[in-house]
Amino acid sequence: MKKIFGNTDGLKKNQIRRLQNLYRRRIPPEFIITPELTRDLCSISHDIRRQTGLLINRAGKITAVIIGSYQGIVIPDTSEYRVAPGRLRGLRCIHTHLSGEPLTNDDLTDLALLRLDIMAAVTIGESGRPDSVFAGHILPGGEAENPYVKLEPMDTGGLDIGCNELIAALEAELAQERSLYSADKGSERAVLVSVTTMPRQIAENSLAELKELAISSGIHVIQDVLQQRKRIDTRHLIGRGKLNELTILALQLGATLIIFDQELNPSQIRTITDRVELKVIDRTQLILDIFAQRAMSREGKLQVELAQLKYLLPRLIGKNTAMSRLTGGIGGRGPGETKLEIDRRRVRDRINRLEKDLILVQKQRKQQRAKRDKKGLPVISIIGYTNAGKSTLLNTLTKSHVLAEKRLFATLDPSSRRLKIPEDIEVIITDTVGFIKNLPKELMVAFRATLEELEGADLLLHVIDISNPRFQEQIESVNKILEDLNLHQIPVINVLNKQDLVDTETSAMLVKKMKGVAISAKDIETLHPLTDKMIEAII
Repeated sequence: MKKIFGNTDGLKKNQIRRLQNLYRRRIPPEFIITPELTRDLCSISHDIRRQTGLLINRAGKITAVIIGSYQGIVIPDTSEYRVAPGRLRGLRCIHTHLSGEPLTNDDLTDLALLRLDIMAAVTIGESGRPDSVFAGHILPGGEAENPYVKLEPMDTGGLDIGCNELIAALEAELAQERSLYSADKGSERAVLVSVTTMPRQIAENSLAELKELAISSGIHVIQDVLQQRKRIDTRHLIGRGKLNELTILALQLGATLIIFDQELNPSQIRTITDRVELKVIDRTQLILDIFAQRAMSREGKLQVELAQLKYLLPRLIGKNTAMSRLTGGIGGRGPGETKLEIDRRRVRDRINRLEKDLILVQKQRKQQRAKRDKKGLPVISIIGYTNAGKSTLLNTLTKSHVLAEKRLFATLDPSSRRLKIPEDIEVIITDTVGFIKNLPKELMVAFRATLEELEGADLLLHVIDISNPRFQEQIESVNKILEDLNLHQIPVINVLNKQDLVDTETSAMLVKKMKGVAISAKDIETLHPLTDKMIEAII
């Protein structure tokens, strides 16, 4: 077992032996540290002219001796002491300060980030004997800026403060505080984060959509954080100082999850999760999670699992803590959830099998399209941004009952219905999965079999929610996806939905500007001008 952490270069054998001997000491439950051990710790630190620290568990056993520099120490990995909700880590850190300073900002940040039981600094006098002991602990219900409390300075005669009783009381308060957050049993509590070089308005719009996605996935959003930077930090995405602030904020608010609006690459996930004791996912994982919840057909489940595995493959590097935290729940559910920590070879094998299965699906779809072509029925496909009202329009036109809810990606599996419109014209009308800005490339590839349905369409109905303040951006996103799929040559009717939610003047102006048809998808009486346009387009 490794006993000493840190750089021991330059230390004499007897100094290393004295450090190793510290492991034999035990601390009674009422003491932060015993007076005798404090004197020995200060004596060694004074002798080697470096800060020296101890990690002590609740049984009073020393689990690590840390050698630092004159200015500070680096706390070793404590991940084996997992932090449960409403609990502290079960470790306290006692270390020396050679310049007589009390607890520093770095000390207090480590206290909060690592959820230590107690952080203490012992100052050393000129003779190498302990001077004062400065200690602090997390403050349940404290402000995000100062989530801790500093105790009054102590001398070596006042270290029996009922340490374990104090820690138990703190955890009782933390658990009570958490119970207030747990009104929604099983619901994740998330802080949303955007780190961007884009103009503020664009970034805020994207963050607002991320919030809608989170709510659609059943997540309770408790706060959002926007950081604008001239240049993105390629290692952490977010600056280290801001990451520390974010982690403390999340802990204070009782968050269980941090969601980044930007896609995180494998190295960013590792560096962030090394510092953050919470689940961390990005926009892509959130969308994949929603798709995993909504996939009902065998085809949909195959597509979602394929997308999940292709996303996770480059992120499966040994037993990465980022991945182990994702097992189950948001970002780790669905057909692919048992594959999160299997090795790359098995993941690749599974991807190959899924791709072969989806090739069969593509063949079946082509056969179905060939049968339709023989019947000579025109095909009209409804497209549009997610939650624009596509399924509602299909239901109203065909008097059917496809699932239509006011949430993102309520419909995942495509639905086709026959529709007889005036003048006895019969058509096939198809509802498709909703589009979204920055649709993950893994989903684009996985859902190509579904999206290929659009290739055989004679007409596209582009449903636009004109009551949404971001509808112009949504139009651009849909048009970009159509171009990427090489579908921009198919005739399109712009269907301006939810006209009942905007004033008449605005609706008329948008109809003229976009050469579209204004409707309310729930009201069949408003659909007559649309059916007239459909007839004109397909005859």
